[in-house]
Amino acid sequence: MPLLRLLAAFDDALMPLRCVFCGTRTIGDERFVCIGCARDLPAIVSSPAPGSPLAAEVAPFAFEFPVDAAIKALKFRRRLFYAPALAQLLCGACAELPPDIDAVLPVPLHWRRKWLRGFNQALEIARPVARRLDVPVIHNVYRRRATPAQSGLSAAKRASNLRAAFRVRGSLPYRHVLIVDDVITTGATVRELARALIKAGPDRVSALAVARA
Repeated sequence: MPLLRLLAAFDDALMPLRCVFCGTRTIGDERFVCIGCARDLPAIVSSPAPGSPLAAEVAPFAFEFPVDAAIKALKFRRRLFYAPALAQLLCGACAELPPDIDAVLPVPLHWRRKWLRGFNQALEIARPVARRLDVPVIHNVYRRRATPAQSGLSAAKRASNLRAAFRVRGSLPYRHVLIVDDVITTGATVRELARALIKAGPDRVSALAVARA
């Protein structure tokens, strides 16, 4: 048995994994969310709005309990143990994505907000997705200005806030980039980011989020 697998088995024996939603001990591919809870989560089907620059837009769950509570706890209360659970749910939705994705981009936070929060929740859930797809994570895209919080704003105001908010440093030698985020509301963030990416080289951009509000 390879060393890493042996260490993982030893760790699981000492501290068995449990479902973050119900506390049931998990095994195998379940790991962070048990089969029962995954089946009972508020599933939805979503697609890009007409005129969107996105090739595909997948958000497998509605922003309802317990998904919304998990996302809020991760973002605002630093409950980082929710990150691998949400990533597990996203990996389960990867089958709905186009097969030609060759890079993953977590939605960038402005450096000030990232410093205050201590982490970028989109990056925490994007890493396992990139491993699942066996593609690299992009790190040379940044948010050039601190946009106001989007919650509570109209779709038009959200779009105005985000206009020209993202910039690519250097080039992007990829054909199809997947944007990963926690929540899609109006889609203004992922659409504006997609426009910036397409200008830098990729032919296609898709988006994957845990939930749609």
